Amino acid sequence: MPAVPTAASPTAPTRYSKHIVLTTYPGQSGIDPIPLEWGGADAKARGPVIASRSANLLKRRNAMGAHGGSYSIYNALAVAAGELEPEFRPDLRNSQPTFDFPFQSAWADKTKIVSMDPFGHDIVNQFREELDAGWDIRPTMAITRANMKLAEIGEAVRDGQLEVDGSIVVDSSGEVRVTKVAVEPVWYLPGVAERFGVDEGTLRRTLFEHTGGSYPELITRPDLKVFLPPIGGLTVYIFGPPERVSDENVKLALRIHDECNGSDVFQSDICTCRPYLAFGIHEAIREAQSGGSGVVIYFRKEGRALGEVIKYLVYNARKRGGDTADKYFTRTENIAGVRDMRFQALMPDILHWLGIKKIDRMLSMSNMKYDAIVQSGIEILERVPIPEHMIPSDSRVEIDAKINAGYFTTGKQFTTEELAQVRGRGWEKWEDITH
Repeated sequence: MPAVPTAASPTAPTRYSKHIVLTTYPGQSGIDPIPLEWGGADAKARGPVIASRSANLLKRRNAMGAHGGSYSIYNALAVAAGELEPEFRPDLRNSQPTFDFPFQSAWADKTKIVSMDPFGHDIVNQFREELDAGWDIRPTMAITRANMKLAEIGEAVRDGQLEVDGSIVVDSSGEVRVTKVAVEPVWYLPGVAERFGVDEGTLRRTLFEHTGGSYPELITRPDLKVFLPPIGGLTVYIFGPPERVSDENVKLALRIHDECNGSDVFQSDICTCRPYLAFGIHEAIREAQSGGSGVVIYFRKEGRALGEVIKYLVYNARKRGGDTADKYFTRTENIAGVRDMRFQALMPDILHWLGIKKIDRMLSMSNMKYDAIVQSGIEILERVPIPEHMIPSDSRVEIDAKINAGYFTTGKQFTTEELAQVRGRGWEKWEDITH
């Protein structure tokens, strides 16, 4: 008796018709995208973001790409493996935000927010009728609350640097209450193109070509202006009452942090990422305990958005080629072609969504972040560098090279000749061969 084919078997009955729609075109029979006016006065005027290719919405979708950001591929794998129904709709009961962020004028300004859906946290309330009618509308933001622990915060409590107030720092172990906002990327392409100083056609063609041609509607559907890119998003951590974040009458301490798994999680000492993140959280808590607000925003841009593979290749080149600060950026450029691909032009969007008008203490030395925020119309009153005693010795190569390249500092600035004398830890005890 022949084996019964499973969903994962090559001989299993397909879940799809034999007719494959590779792309669509404006004006094609039945193509009628649901109206979406980015920058609309409210959610209803703007319209829902519809990216689904399900049978009843394929010709009505008004956005390209797929929900989930970089996790959209895992969603497809779950469907292919038979673990997830292709037409699954989430039951969003009781998933509403733990805090209702007040509407900000930037939500309706198509120049202020171009990389996230400002109404993506509230689709159940804003599009209840459409959801009840079977439309596949997905949240692209979620707001929750949690308790968190960080070793450095526990030490600060034990050392008397932070107090147990019962509201923000809840106990002597350093446990902290926090409001969290997760955001998936949703790009309004005309606005993204403007931020990068290119025309929309060039942006679309480049995205198409350099994602392996994965999104042909970038080319064939110029009428669709919204794209859900397959990249990581961001998380906002708010210390203290979230309603204070947009209150200009209280002080705000802010840390914008780009992902560094090796340091943030595993505490590698080749860079200052974990120490600066811990310092940012410490100062955010301290500001909140003083009656202000503390915010840390964590972007998924591993290795300056070059990725961890590139980063580790650069580490190898640095350590085998003489790890000196004057060659720090050269090692990266040799392998990646550029120094940095984080491109902070889109970063301020989340600040505008939160309603931030001014930053009293910016816990960052980055000139790129500072310039992007100030150019977006948000005032920064003070820039706070990482304290010297928190800089690991092996990370002097990184931080001194960055200061020389324009990072803010209140300390010493090295000449190019002096940078050549700043040397990181070698691999002499690990490798016998000199490269």
